[in-house]
Amino acid sequence: MPVQEPAFTLRPALETDVTFLFELRKATMTEHLARVGEPADDTEHRARLLHRYDTARVICIDGEPAGLLKAHRSDAEWVVVQLQITPALQGRGIGERALQCVLRAAQTDALPVALKVLKGNPAKRLYERLGFETVGEDERQFYMRRAPRASAEIEAE
Repeated sequence: MPVQEPAFTLRPALETDVTFLFELRKATMTEHLARVGEPADDTEHRARLLHRYDTARVICIDGEPAGLLKAHRSDAEWVVVQLQITPALQGRGIGERALQCVLRAAQTDALPVALKVLKGNPAKRLYERLGFETVGEDERQFYMRRAPRASAEIEAE
């Protein structure tokens, strides 16, 4: 009997998700922020969580919250603001599945996708594997971008 893959869904974040998402942010980001000298106190975590909360989507596996994706479209590009997966579920392809949703939307719009990743964050490997290239950096983070794919590139994937 084949093993059924867990159901993956994205839903808009609600006010009732703030506590889960705040704890998720602290669990996934504190060490990376501390490493690059960024503030990682509760006030800063809450401010970053609430930034662009209108674009927040809760990543659910079998209906249970498993992560956060914040992404939005501007006139020139799609921007991934935040992607966080519950530590116990990291490494299972959940973040990649969430990013693929953004990549498909960007492809439909023929727009690039931009994101920033803190230096030392292992998520950079995922972004590179998905075709993001480093287009700049500062002392704390890499600026990455994935250009829209030509039709032939998509067919080859």
